[in-house]
Amino acid sequence: MRKITALLLTLCCLLALCGCHGSRESNSFAIPESFDETRQYEITFWAKNDTNLTQVAIYEQAIADFEKLYPNIKVNLRLYTDYGRIYNDVITNIATETTPNVCITYPDHIATYLTGSNTVVPLDGLFSHPEYGLGGSAVKFDSPSREEIIPQFLQECAFDGHHYAIPYMRSTEACYVNKTFVEKLGYELPETLTWDFVWEVADAAAAKDADGNYLVNGQKVMIPFIYKSTDNMMIQLLRQQEADYSTAEGEILLFNDTTREALRTIAEHTGKGAFSTFKISSYPANFLNAGQCIFAIDSTAGATWMGSEAPLIDIAEDKLVKFETAVMTVPQFDPENPVMISQGPSLCVFNKSDPQEVLASWLFAQFMLTDEVQIAYSQTEGYVPVTSKAQNSDVYQDYLAREGEDNQLYYDIKLKASKLLLNNTGNTFVTPVFNGSASLRDAAGQLIENTVKGVRRGQTVDDAWMDKLFTDVNALYRLDQTEGASGGLQELGPLPTASKVLLGTLAFTWVCIGLYVLRQAKKQKKIEKND
Repeated sequence: MRKITALLLTLCCLLALCGCHGSRESNSFAIPESFDETRQYEITFWAKNDTNLTQVAIYEQAIADFEKLYPNIKVNLRLYTDYGRIYNDVITNIATETTPNVCITYPDHIATYLTGSNTVVPLDGLFSHPEYGLGGSAVKFDSPSREEIIPQFLQECAFDGHHYAIPYMRSTEACYVNKTFVEKLGYELPETLTWDFVWEVADAAAAKDADGNYLVNGQKVMIPFIYKSTDNMMIQLLRQQEADYSTAEGEILLFNDTTREALRTIAEHTGKGAFSTFKISSYPANFLNAGQCIFAIDSTAGATWMGSEAPLIDIAEDKLVKFETAVMTVPQFDPENPVMISQGPSLCVFNKSDPQEVLASWLFAQFMLTDEVQIAYSQTEGYVPVTSKAQNSDVYQDYLAREGEDNQLYYDIKLKASKLLLNNTGNTFVTPVFNGSASLRDAAGQLIENTVKGVRRGQTVDDAWMDKLFTDVNALYRLDQTEGASGGLQELGPLPTASKVLLGTLAFTWVCIGLYVLRQAKKQKKIEKND
């Protein structure tokens, strides 16, 4: 019995070693020796556009061009207007094994997708495949090599020791400034914005006359400083001060003294009428273009909405106010060492039971990195291509050189926003990616949103109020249950097959031990009776 028990326990331990790696380690893909072009494939591509028909046309053209090269691959396009909807639908479809083949997404979201078993394909092997990898010999289009993808952008797609995506487009945040009003208030724009300068000018712009009109614009409405993405605002405030946010392992460090101080500052200027957010007030561009905002912070990808001559103005013409627009980096604590967030969509490939179908999906995802697609899409907004091959091409360089020729393709604010990122790629950063990092990002923004709401409702933002805020936001986003949270539960997703086998083996082992003990007891009782 001792030998049997020892053998069973050894087996359990070996299974445990296999099972404890978790679902991410089970994500694998065996690359076929060759792509079978005699078969027909039908793949789905989930993409996002900002209700921009030009972007839709670029997707459709890319699909048509790809299908000409690979007539045996049909690509079905499904469009979304929000990344969050893509994320929610993918999560729902993981359970039913009906995920798309390729989708536009963010690394934070992919980290959650990976909690499902064998969901997202690790791309490292595909990157380097001599025939079908980046720049591969059997690829039917001019694919960029791995070295031609901007290293910072490619690194954003790597976590847990693997690349789970390829970058598609990149942007950062810009501060779109009503320079006319800044100078009217008696200030001169510095070369680099600082937080102190923005807060000082914003406070000054909140001054009113005896009739309740704002002095700077003569209107009843003025929100001097509006921030579109408050999650980015908090993350950058912390990073610029080298304060904690999280670790690469997923430890939550957001709720710290630097965060408190940042929220106190935001509360102070909100109380003066100098600050609000997109979620509370609406799009910064609408206020900026109506002469009701001085500092509007939004993505460089939103540049075509910004300024008096913007091609995508969203307000009535009679509400427009003419002004000179400056495109600047987000405010800094140390203007000599600017720090700004890198953002933008990436492409991931989902695993399927048919390796040939996955290879077809990878070929399409890789096609989206070609110069034609990259340059065309980057021209729709203040995005930049993710490859040096596209950035250095004659076509793209000509595009950049024609800034201001018209208010459509060569709209000056849009091209200035693109150049801002091109000139600051080395100053950008990304946050650690782990299962729960998307929730942490949401929580960072929620701290600012709740603070602004609290001030507007007349609440006193003191230490006790801040303690409750931290507790409420922590509970709302279940941050003590994210992977790596100190002392909390971990969201490990569905059990891997090896873990299920382990649990079954353990149960079987104890049943066998119980039966053996029972048998031995009966045998002993029989012996005693005979005696």
